Amino acid sequence: MELRTLRYFVAVAEELHFGRAARRLHMSQPPLSRAIKQLETDLGASLLDRSPLGVALTPAGAVLLDEARALLLGADRVRGRVARAAGTATLTLGILGDSADPRVLRLADAYRRRHPHVEVRVREADLSDPTCGLHAGTVDVALTRGPFDETGLTVHELRTDPVGALLRTDDPLAGRVALTLADLADRRWFVFPEGTDSRWQAYWNGGEPREGPVVRAVQECRQAVLWNGTVGLTLLDHDPGEGLTVVPLTDMPPSRLVMAWRESAPTPLIHSLARTAATVHGAGVRGVSDRGAAVHGA
Repeated sequence: MELRTLRYFVAVAEELHFGRAARRLHMSQPPLSRAIKQLETDLGASLLDRSPLGVALTPAGAVLLDEARALLLGADRVRGRVARAAGTATLTLGILGDSADPRVLRLADAYRRRHPHVEVRVREADLSDPTCGLHAGTVDVALTRGPFDETGLTVHELRTDPVGALLRTDDPLAGRVALTLADLADRRWFVFPEGTDSRWQAYWNGGEPREGPVVRAVQECRQAVLWNGTVGLTLLDHDPGEGLTVVPLTDMPPSRLVMAWRESAPTPLIHSLARTAATVHGAGVRGVSDRGAAVHGA
């Protein structure tokens, strides 16, 4: 059994829905279904009861869910122990959206001072996966923005930022001091790919279904506005670039910058990063301790 397949099974078992599990894992449904079928073949047991009403665990599936969670947690511990025994430590950080934020540079500098021998591997995610790979198990911790499916995750808010409407500078609405979502109701918006987290889509679409060009990256959002005259939301204090402007939206809640990690895989290095991020952003992080953060070589 591969750990990746076990992660797939845990997602399906917790969601009890292949579609939701596929979205959580940031993958399409057919390969997920094939992987679970192959797992059942390898184990010689039916793990899931499938019906038009949904998915349910069989007795064998319930046993595997308990064992898989323990195995995945053990694998994370093994990875950390081996790294410490080798005199090295690594942390994979997923980043979304704010990689150009000057506070990211301050966070990197502060964390490096605390852990000069830790290798931080950065994975920049596109806008279709706001967890930056957490649900798929490809990163240890994410610096990202909510809202998204927080199942199985620990999420701490670092700050909130106001948002506005991203428009061409020659747009009829560009000269307004402020706008409401109703002012944009009849416009085409840039939208995210099918299967993107529904909570994330709802927020960045202003709570309504939208139609328009599909985008995956911040730069694609800007180009969609430049080339098509579409609209969308962006952070109010971000430089939109030449030919674009941002007008405040008075009826949109602010965007939450958060740090998140899997509940099943907290480590001293993750806790230390969360504490450092909270200090940099002037936020408090409850229930996170630096105890034990001085890993071998860190």
